[in-house]
Amino acid sequence: MLDFTISSNSFEDMSSLPMEQVLNMHGCTGKNISPDLKWENAPLNTKEFALIVHDPDAPVPNGWYHWIVLKIPATVTSFSKGIKISSPMREAKTSFTDVFGYGGACPPIGHGVHHYNFVIYALDTLLDSSLAEKKPTEIEAAVKSRSIKSAKITALYQR
Repeated sequence: MLDFTISSNSFEDMSSLPMEQVLNMHGCTGKNISPDLKWENAPLNTKEFALIVHDPDAPVPNGWYHWIVLKIPATVTSFSKGIKISSPMREAKTSFTDVFGYGGACPPIGHGVHHYNFVIYALDTLLDSSLAEKKPTEIEAAVKSRSIKSAKITALYQR
């Protein structure tokens, strides 16, 4: 069986995140556009997907959650650049208080290279929509508990 993978035309794994995907506030001057993503070879018993974008290097407890998309149908295998998430998919709470949906990279100046992990989870069950209202750490724990396989691509960025 082929490996479950995630890729992007916007950046390669372990390469710099383009300015297009960097936040445009808090002193950052990007465009805050989500990258295109494509995932392949999900397990046959996948019921739905969840996407979590996380920066473990952020200087806050549990890192920084930049984007969480739940309820992605098993028939969806890609996101176009700048996608507008629509039903049945749901964007969940992230670490931002003033950004809904995708929130691009904007680490503290001089804090070194940050890793932005884009992880797609293949789930063995349909998640309850109310999960989107939970804290990001609770969402991630619930997603991981139902994950049968995951794939990751990492972008790097520093200021």
